[in-house]
Amino acid sequence: MVKLKFCSKYFLVILFLILAIFLSGCGGGIITPTTDEAKIKSVINEYFLALSNQNWSKAKNCCVYGSDRYYATCQGENLINTLYEYCNIVTINIYADILSVSIYGNYSEAYLYLSALITACGYYDSDSGYGYYYLQKIGNSWKIYGP
Repeated sequence: MVKLKFCSKYFLVILFLILAIFLSGCGGGIITPTTDEAKIKSVINEYFLALSNQNWSKAKNCCVYGSDRYYATCQGENLINTLYEYCNIVTINIYADILSVSIYGNYSEAYLYLSALITACGYYDSDSGYGYYYLQKIGNSWKIYGP
């Protein structure tokens, strides 16, 4: 009789785990932002993380194709590639503190504090300051098009 209770408890645990797996699959497995403000903050953070990781295609994917920010990202990629011709290691560290987000229909502006540090060949250049980044809603996602 003890063996039967153990088997039924074991069965319930397995059933619960299977149910949990099926229910977790309903959400797609990835937690996504639900509000426009959360989506805007997410794309800005993804953009600067991609720049820091020198993942140029991901950084450009966060931008409106052909926009000022898209071309500035392309120029940054060319600059870093030129540095690699002279230096073995080039690092980029960019931190963005998003202070406010305003949404105007399909357009938005985010006010941020940026801090950047680039190192190459034993030298470094750093800059920081406040500024606005401008975004446009394309489909269901937000993309950066300026400053």
